[in-house]
Amino acid sequence: PAGAKAEPPGPGAIDLGAQSGRWAAFQERHRLSCEEAARLLLDAYEYRGLVKHTGGCHCGAVRFEVWASADLHVFNCNCSICTKKQNRHFIVPASRFKLLKGADNLTTYTFNTHRAQHTFCKTCGVQSFYTPRSNPDGYGIAPHCLDDGTVQTIITEDINGKEWEKAVREHKTIRDMSKP
Repeated sequence: PAGAKAEPPGPGAIDLGAQSGRWAAFQERHRLSCEEAARLLLDAYEYRGLVKHTGGCHCGAVRFEVWASADLHVFNCNCSICTKKQNRHFIVPASRFKLLKGADNLTTYTFNTHRAQHTFCKTCGVQSFYTPRSNPDGYGIAPHCLDDGTVQTIITEDINGKEWEKAVREHKTIRDMSKP
């Protein structure tokens, strides 16, 4: 009513002022709850310049999302396990990876130093991501397990995993790839 004093927002609420109409229209247009809309906008802000890729295993029991460039830098390692599995991967910080479903359907294989955690789907056997020895605070993502439509280019770099310690010591950036 005319002359009524507007109440300040309650605890945790934000007064959007003149933007409240745009906010409501955005939520309605995209059929998002307030929390979903906020998450979308925060993700877009926090991961500026990155693309949200989604992917998973062959049977669909394991699904994930990962924020990374549309132009992927993929490693082709020739160590014993990567050769056998044809494990080509790009590395991201753990903060940019989210397992959407299938934690109970993953199993892990380790060997040698047991630092690399080779996770794969118990049902179909596909390894769509793993924790690499070079970046135990990140994830190695298999680009061939990403859904279509978000990757622009893939640049592949061979890495001599047969001489892993030397290769990682001499590589200028690999250890920093899992840093936010």
